[in-house]
Amino acid sequence: MTATPLLVVRDLTIGVPRKGREPIILVDKASFEVATGERFGIVGESGSGKSMTLRAIAGLLPKGVKVLGGSIEFEGSDVLRMSKTARRNLMGPGIAMIFQEPMTALNPTMRVADQIAEGLRVHRGMPKAAARERAIDLMKRTGIPDAERRAAAFPHELSGGLRQRVMIALAVSCSPKVLLCDEPTTALDVTVQHQVLKLLEDLCDEFGTSLVFVTHDLAVVNQTCQRLAVMYAGRIVESGLVGDVFPAPRHPYTIGLLNSAPDFDKPDRELVPIPGFPPNLAAREPGCAFRPRCPFAIEACATTNPPLEWVEEGRAAACLRAGDIAKREVLA
Repeated sequence: MTATPLLVVRDLTIGVPRKGREPIILVDKASFEVATGERFGIVGESGSGKSMTLRAIAGLLPKGVKVLGGSIEFEGSDVLRMSKTARRNLMGPGIAMIFQEPMTALNPTMRVADQIAEGLRVHRGMPKAAARERAIDLMKRTGIPDAERRAAAFPHELSGGLRQRVMIALAVSCSPKVLLCDEPTTALDVTVQHQVLKLLEDLCDEFGTSLVFVTHDLAVVNQTCQRLAVMYAGRIVESGLVGDVFPAPRHPYTIGLLNSAPDFDKPDRELVPIPGFPPNLAAREPGCAFRPRCPFAIEACATTNPPLEWVEEGRAAACLRAGDIAKREVLA
C-alpha cells in the first residue's frame, strides 16, 4: 500500500487457553493493513475467525478468549499495550463498531437518542441538550423517518432496519477514524440491506472514515470494499484488491466461495457448494486445513501448511498450487 496505514494488524493470534494442553487457536497469525479512508473486507464461513479478529481490535473478545500474540497498531500505537482507560477512550472517536444484531448491542432500558448522546457527552464533552439535538440530527442523516418522535423510543419499539440505523448513528456520532462492521446487514431484508450499505459508504466518504467490513456475503464485499482478506480456519488464505481477487482467485477456498454464491450477471450458472465441513479447531491436523475439501490438493498438502506469500504485486495467497491456479482461465 502506498498510503500510510491507519490500522496495522500483525501476526494476530487469538485462542482459548487450556490448562495443561495447547490452546485452541481461533485466529492464527493474521496480518493486514487499512489506510485512511479505505474500505477493507474480511470474508469467510462461520467460524473462520473473522469476527474474532474484529472483536480483538475493539477489545471485546468473549470471556475465556485471549490474544496470544501479535500486535494491533492504531496510528502507530499498539492498542494491546494500552491501559484499560486509554483503550476505553479510544473507542468512539478513534475506533467504533457496528454489531450484527443491534437488539443485543443497544441498551434495552435507554431511549435510543440518549444512547447516541451518551458518547457525545463522554468523548466530546457536549452538554446534555446539545448532545440530544446532535443525536436526533444523526438519526435523520441515517434515514430514520420522524426522528424527533422516534428519539424517545426504546430499541424494542423499532424495526430491525431502524435499530440498525440507530446503531450506525451511535457508531459514527464521534466521527471515528475506523469503523468496524460485524455483518451488520445479515438480519436485514435485501432492500434495507442495500440502503444500509449505501448509508455506510456515504458516511465513510463524508467523515473520511476507514471501514473494516466482516461478512460471509461476497456480493456485499464486491459492492462495498476496495480490498479484502479471505479467512479459513483462523488464517488469512488470500488477500488483494476486490477487482483482482474475484475475477481470478488464487486460493481454492476463494474459488469455492465464489462458485457457491449467486452471480446475477450469470443467472443460469450452476451453484457448486464446497464439499465437507470446516475443520475442528480443537483438533487441528498437519498440513493445509482446507486439504480435505480441496479439488486441487496434492500429496504435499497433507504435511505442508503454506504461509501467506505474495503471488504478484498486491496479491497474496497461502496455497502450494497458487501458480497453477493462476493459469486457469475460468473458475473450477
